Amino acid sequence: MQKNTDYTSLVAVGDSFTEGMSDPAPDGSYRGWADRLADRLAVRTPGFRYANLAVRGKLIGQIVAEQVPLAAAMRADVVTLVGGLNDTLRPRCDMGRVHALLEEAVERLAPTCRTLVLMHSPGRDGPVMQRFRPRMEELFVQVDALAARHGALVVDLYGAGVLGDPRLWDADRLHLTAEGHRRVAEAVWQGLGLPAEEDWRTPLPPAAPAGWAARRTDDLRFARRHLGPWIGRRLTGRSSGDGLPPKRPDLLAYPVDGAAQRPARPS
Repeated sequence: MQKNTDYTSLVAVGDSFTEGMSDPAPDGSYRGWADRLADRLAVRTPGFRYANLAVRGKLIGQIVAEQVPLAAAMRADVVTLVGGLNDTLRPRCDMGRVHALLEEAVERLAPTCRTLVLMHSPGRDGPVMQRFRPRMEELFVQVDALAARHGALVVDLYGAGVLGDPRLWDADRLHLTAEGHRRVAEAVWQGLGLPAEEDWRTPLPPAAPAGWAARRTDDLRFARRHLGPWIGRRLTGRSSGDGLPPKRPDLLAYPVDGAAQRPARPS
């Protein structure tokens, strides 16, 4: 039986990955894969509605408490849920609690939408990824189990080698570039049964190896501009998303080329 691909609404739930950080729009706001997906769905479906509840820095407990009830009440055709990675990146992480909260989120969202989309999030190749890989893979096992029980769709970004390429990651080494977000949007688009426009897994062309001095300079710049402030927030219990509202809190009609008409927000 052919899959019904007439999607009239989308709600995105999660953290900075779904908010779209490091994919800047011309007005200085963030675009991201979810907005890119909404742009394409709006072209396809007149009257398409879209909400993005994701806020950078949110832990899975905050997502469940602050975003899941709102998303469930919207009863959209498609809900995307990505969360738990911020928890796994903390030195002290109770994976049992993360699993329980993720299960709660899926159980509350799955009955309220036609398609619930879960993901194996991508990870940038490098020493940080190696350190936290076991936790990430443990989380993805849970995602697969929940998807099987609740009939959710899983988009496997982690298994796509190209999304580990450092060239698809911003200087902060935590967020995808615009090209990375564009590929994620295509991956979700295809997962929803819509016609492929490209092979989003296509590797980048080979890169010339960087010299030792260039790598050290890049590492020092990263430590000063990104790693230091991140550690500071962890030590003081602050988050990059403290006080920020969702960029699209209501499920409203999304204009064609909505990227050019989204409200600005702090970066």
